[in-house]
Amino acid sequence: MAGGHGRILTLSDLRSLDPGTIGNAYASTGVVGNALYGTLMTNDEAGEIRYQMAESFTTTDNGRTFTLKLRPGLVFSDGTPLNAEAVKFNWDRVKDPATGSPHRSEASMIASTEVVDDVTLTATMVTQVPKYAQSVVTSSLNWIASPAALRKGAAAFDATPIGAGPFTLKSWTRQAAMELVKNPRYWDAPKPYLDTLTFQAALDSNQRYNTLQTGGADVAVESNPVNFDKADKAGLPNTVLELSGGLFMAMNTRRAPFDDVRARQAVAAALDLDALNLAAYNGTGTPVDTLFSKASPFYSDTPLRKADKATAQRLFDELAAEGKPVSFAVSTAPTSESRTTAENIQAQLGTFKNVSVQVKIIEVADIVSLRTTHDFDATTSSAFFQDPEPRLWTAFSGDSPANLSGIADKALNDALLAGRTGASEQDREKAYDTVQQRLTELAPVVFFTRAEPGAIAGKDVGGLVQYGLGSLLPEELWIQK
Repeated sequence: MAGGHGRILTLSDLRSLDPGTIGNAYASTGVVGNALYGTLMTNDEAGEIRYQMAESFTTTDNGRTFTLKLRPGLVFSDGTPLNAEAVKFNWDRVKDPATGSPHRSEASMIASTEVVDDVTLTATMVTQVPKYAQSVVTSSLNWIASPAALRKGAAAFDATPIGAGPFTLKSWTRQAAMELVKNPRYWDAPKPYLDTLTFQAALDSNQRYNTLQTGGADVAVESNPVNFDKADKAGLPNTVLELSGGLFMAMNTRRAPFDDVRARQAVAAALDLDALNLAAYNGTGTPVDTLFSKASPFYSDTPLRKADKATAQRLFDELAAEGKPVSFAVSTAPTSESRTTAENIQAQLGTFKNVSVQVKIIEVADIVSLRTTHDFDATTSSAFFQDPEPRLWTAFSGDSPANLSGIADKALNDALLAGRTGASEQDREKAYDTVQQRLTELAPVVFFTRAEPGAIAGKDVGGLVQYGLGSLLPEELWIQK
């Protein structure tokens, strides 16, 4: 049903509207990127690619090169053309370290691009990546902004961002609300169905649910299984993607104490995931026992880790005897579930001798910047996915700029590359068995719960559609009048 005003609660605030710096997932305000810039491609719940502003993205040589074809006649909201040159400009910016993009790893898989004509761009890869479309879908490569607008600088662009999405910016009061209006030049008319949108951050999970339930919002981007449980019981529309991997605590292997594998193994053995689930999610979450979910073709029932308090204490004591007692801070986002998770990790480790843990609350944007500064001991983050490519490579390859833990292991790197380039599912399955084995032995992270990217809506709201890593599509939303 066309018309109306939608009020959407997000999990974080943005510092910039530059599409190259926005994370394309549920927790990093991917819905705002989709609203302002639209999408080249999306995928369905099975991971199958669905074309949007792109007509096709094909390879004839098993992922060594790709050809992107755009829909003809695409224009930005100011009427200027969205063509292959614009895509090249945006993809090159994401690859440039100066942009500070959280998706430079994905962009760096491309060695070079070449504009063939207005609607055709070819990309030559550094190594063959048969599943590279998934890298575009789950990153800021999926969003194209006006090169002319971006060249005016950050302040000018934030005031007037020019994209080709279903909405355009009307006003933005930082740390408060963002108002958007329907883009009359949007390529997929009659979408968007809503005339206007308001985005507002709500970091507290109880606040999000209560605001939605009492009619103060129409949609809440959500990640907390407690709220999904409440929504089901209340009969509220909601959607959740089932993904492998999950949320984790990354331990920085670049510096003490976690440059010593025994410190990482001790922490991994010390934590009780069921107790953490109870504290953070009232027991409604799904602890991560295996790297892949049972729905994945790469599922193995080999556990990622085993809780063993005696082993943990022995390792803590061993390190202390060498003059290296384990002391670290957990940097985490201010959302209620992230904060509670970090505090429970602190409380659990507090029952052991020769280990000390502090909790450091920092803004979501600062969490993203840790990918480049590496200034942390441990931090809560995530690696969740439908297909393991590209997320496992970007999270754990020694060559990846987005490898938070900094782990660099030849056997792990070789297995990740084999999983990326494998010609058959059997080849990839063998490779990812090795990946899981090395992650267990090296313990660069402790996975604690499956991610539950989703959204909850009021009873009169429809069109909850996500893609990728829980990136909500605002053009699909409608409100029953």
